[in-house]
Amino acid sequence: MEGLPDVASFSSRLKNTLIQYHNIEDDKWRVAKKTKDVTVWRKPSEEFNGYLYKAQGVIDDIVNSVIDHIRPGPCRLDWDRLMTSLDILEHFEENCCVMRYTTAGQLWNIISPREFVDFSYTVGYKEGLLSCGISLDWSEKRPEFVRGYNHPCGWFCVPLKDNPNQSLLTGYIQTDLCGMIPQSAVDTAMASTLTNFYSDLRKALQKA
Repeated sequence: MEGLPDVASFSSRLKNTLIQYHNIEDDKWRVAKKTKDVTVWRKPSEEFNGYLYKAQGVIDDIVNSVIDHIRPGPCRLDWDRLMTSLDILEHFEENCCVMRYTTAGQLWNIISPREFVDFSYTVGYKEGLLSCGISLDWSEKRPEFVRGYNHPCGWFCVPLKDNPNQSLLTGYIQTDLCGMIPQSAVDTAMASTLTNFYSDLRKALQKA
């Protein structure tokens, strides 16, 4: 497969990278945005000249239902307002695939539509699940989109100890949007995208 030599070792390295992020001490993060039910933090990324963002909030549903809405598939396209298309390019096992997706323009199109080709992997983590991904160097490009790049990113979802019907969802995102965009615009867009992600996900789960 293009750009991906060994699926097992690749997915294992990706999972371990996300667990490292999940163990970063609280004092290393700076609050980027806070709403009633979501907090977004950031710290300088070690992967590129941008930020690693962390988002966290409680979702009023069980882990499997939450992750089924986040992982690649038709469900994601129904509720994620940023995503405009999603195609599975290669399927390995039930929990592992390569997907291509496109995103809408943001901030009055200061950030134009983007395209990403990501390896996605979903695996058990403690009592819950981790759905993680990383962009691949995929040669086929579409001229109408700028190709963005997701450095290791993912979503940890675990049941709340005192109420297993609710889940704590923690995300780590570090997206290089590429192109000539002011860093301040990227920061504004990323923080808003993450808080919108939680509110859109909550609405979709209420309807499900």
